[in-house]
Amino acid sequence: MERFLGLLLMLIGTLSIIHIVQAQSQQEFISLDCGQPENEPSPYKETETGLEFYSDAIFAVSGETHSIQANRESEFPKPYRSLRYFPHGLRNCYNIPVEKGRNHLIRAKFIYGNYDGFDISPNFDLYLGPNLWATVDLYRQENGTTEEMLHIPTSDLLQICLVKTGPTTPIISTLEIRPMGNDTYITKSGSLRLHTRLYLSETEKLLRYPDDVYDREWNAYFEKDNWTELISTTRAVENSNDYDPPKAALATAAIPTNAKEPLKLEWSNPEKPDDQYYLYGHFAEIQGLGSNDTREFNMVLNGKVLSSDPVIPKKLKVTTVLSVSPMTCDGGECSLQLVRTNSSTLPPLLNAFEVYTVIQFPQSQTDESDVVAIEKIESTYELGRIDWQGDPCVPQQYMWDGLNCSNTNISTPPRITSLNLSSSGLTGSIAAAIQNLTQLEKLDLSNNRLTGKVPEFLGKMKSLFFINISENDLEGSIPQSLEREGLELHYQGNPMLSSSGVNVLDAIVASAGVAAILVVVLVLFLVFRKKKPSNVGVVHPPPSTPTVNVTSVEMQKRRFTYSEVMKMTNNFEIIIGEGGFGVVCQGTINGSQQVAVKVVSQSSTKGYKEFTAEVGLLLRVHHTNLVSLVGYCDEGDHLALVYEFVPNGNLRQHLSGKGGRSVINWATRLKIAVEAALGLDHLHTGCTPPMVHGDVKTTNILLDAHYKAKLADFGLSRSCQVEGKSHVSTVVAGTPGYLDPEYHHTSHLGEKSDVYSFGIVLLEMITNQPVIDRNRQNSHITPWVESELKGGDITKIMDPKLNGDYDSHSASRALELAMSCAHPTSANRPTMSHVVIELKECLVPKNSGENMSQGTDSLKAYSFVHSDGPLSSFNITDSQV
Repeated sequence: MERFLGLLLMLIGTLSIIHIVQAQSQQEFISLDCGQPENEPSPYKETETGLEFYSDAIFAVSGETHSIQANRESEFPKPYRSLRYFPHGLRNCYNIPVEKGRNHLIRAKFIYGNYDGFDISPNFDLYLGPNLWATVDLYRQENGTTEEMLHIPTSDLLQICLVKTGPTTPIISTLEIRPMGNDTYITKSGSLRLHTRLYLSETEKLLRYPDDVYDREWNAYFEKDNWTELISTTRAVENSNDYDPPKAALATAAIPTNAKEPLKLEWSNPEKPDDQYYLYGHFAEIQGLGSNDTREFNMVLNGKVLSSDPVIPKKLKVTTVLSVSPMTCDGGECSLQLVRTNSSTLPPLLNAFEVYTVIQFPQSQTDESDVVAIEKIESTYELGRIDWQGDPCVPQQYMWDGLNCSNTNISTPPRITSLNLSSSGLTGSIAAAIQNLTQLEKLDLSNNRLTGKVPEFLGKMKSLFFINISENDLEGSIPQSLEREGLELHYQGNPMLSSSGVNVLDAIVASAGVAAILVVVLVLFLVFRKKKPSNVGVVHPPPSTPTVNVTSVEMQKRRFTYSEVMKMTNNFEIIIGEGGFGVVCQGTINGSQQVAVKVVSQSSTKGYKEFTAEVGLLLRVHHTNLVSLVGYCDEGDHLALVYEFVPNGNLRQHLSGKGGRSVINWATRLKIAVEAALGLDHLHTGCTPPMVHGDVKTTNILLDAHYKAKLADFGLSRSCQVEGKSHVSTVVAGTPGYLDPEYHHTSHLGEKSDVYSFGIVLLEMITNQPVIDRNRQNSHITPWVESELKGGDITKIMDPKLNGDYDSHSASRALELAMSCAHPTSANRPTMSHVVIELKECLVPKNSGENMSQGTDSLKAYSFVHSDGPLSSFNITDSQV
């Protein structure tokens, strides 16, 4: 029992008693069921607590899922029956959005449950960002273990990482984040790791939400040989202060069995004699006192009285005593006593207490702008590297492969100084996000398949002194800014690339080998020019239509003959879609890889133009949320596009429930919205030059077998930077209802045009109403929503097929975001990057934290200082009765 007795150590030193009321809602909680099976609904309500748990899938970029052994599932509530395990890579991380600068309770639970049948308990390290949090050892932990801390994040993204340190595989069962009151659990430095949190009672009930508004977990503890329990069964104890301990915890208390003896607590920790502690004791007078009864007591540590002023619990009202400075015990041997004063007629009393050890996180995270930039680069090229998780630079033993970082002291954020992506299979253009690595000195992008021009921004990066872009398919001229003194530039192996001032054609003719490539390019150009219609239904390209702007090598690799297209579709046997362009047929390649084949129709007036635009874009742009191009056919009169097959239809079908499609729930809709937004954001910010989709709508958002969203149909896509402009002027084209109103008037297509269309898609997902309905007083969906919002009842707007199963705060926030996207003026619309951030916060809803400081006007403060110095100094703040 001695290890439990040690839990009151934090009464040592400077103490305070606080009474401030604060509120809390489950809507602020993040509760993740790690490894929840994909076929189960998310979120779901846990029966014992009423907490809503979400799948962790969107926050984890790696790992595999499993369940504990079936014969043990009945021992645990639902969230702890599944787990995520990480068999690959040394460091695997979760990225959780949080409120920067606010105190958070962070709790992770680990239950092995012999899920793999090996009966070998895992042992691994747990990191918070670049700093070690704890070592998790599940040996002999049949019921698992928990790590919990109170921490103030220094950024709006919390990285929680599991690190493999031996032969066993890291696992995690649940991850829970709870925002706390802004004025609670304040430390001189560092964070607080939970030692224990107990309430004094003979029951075995675990108290947590809804008994505890912050969802702290309170275990019952009682020493029958030394203590007597008091129970209040008829009168409630007021628990309104900053710390808001559960009323049920305050309804019981312990006093010494011998009323003349102190309430003793003793402990020792010789292995960690330098550990620092904070303690929070919660007192309430729950015994009926006679007119002459008094209860007051002193706190004595190792024989030394901590203060000359006693603690006097208030009747049926919480008094919280807390240490404001960390304390240690000499040699790790501690003895704390609550000793009644001479004037007290009653023994000391204690209801509940919390003990924390100080944990320092000295290593600064990598500079936030560098983190954003390198993550954008990773997303642009879909690198998917298992070791690109957690902090990019620190700790050094887990630094991302291909990076070097500045070696500064631990209090200074590291900066990325070198990026080596040589031979990484990169396609598309040179990522614009590279320019945001402002301290970059070395850049190696050699031996890839990069296309397009060498961007001017590379020459403006003054810290760069080494660039290697050799062995790619870049074209045009090297910017003059890259030919400056002190910069070592390698660009050989790019046949269509020359130094500034040298004509590309002259450079090509100067090399017989490169001249052959020119011939191939010219032949392809002539092939494109001779297109003419045939019975198969393909149209001539207009004389002014440009050819596909991709390298001949890439084109040949992805090119199919017409006979191959007929074979893969079994003579166009299965038609799965049809539109103004023609038909889409299902097919297979090599009898295994399923594909969808779009055949351009002879009756399509824009068929060839859209065909060339789509091939040109998809051959150089790659992202997990953009449907990928397997290949194309451009043979004589036959034009066809071969895509990856996306088996679950389009979003419109699942909203309507037509065609046998299931109606998707609220959480799945938000997940789809996040993924579609990520695809658009990649077009806008991950491409050089940026691209505009031009036809964003629910029928162009396809869903794979796991309901992962993929944007499709890029026939109207355009580069939105022409001669320095942020838009491109085009003949108005697109789908009525989704078109940007400004586009109608100006013919200017830009990124904000896609944002408008995406806003309409969001409104569809929220309301399941037609975009245009002539039977409504307001035929278009935006004025209809706006008029309904005036009534203040969101239920009249929400899709009735959801049956009310949605979080109202999340829905309101998504609706607000949709309306801002669909603002008639483009300048008032957010960017897609901002939309992504907002949607992720909608996915795991949380309140803004307003009205969290109620009752502070009725405080009365007193100060007492003992002559013994800092150990005897404490503040008492009581709320008026």
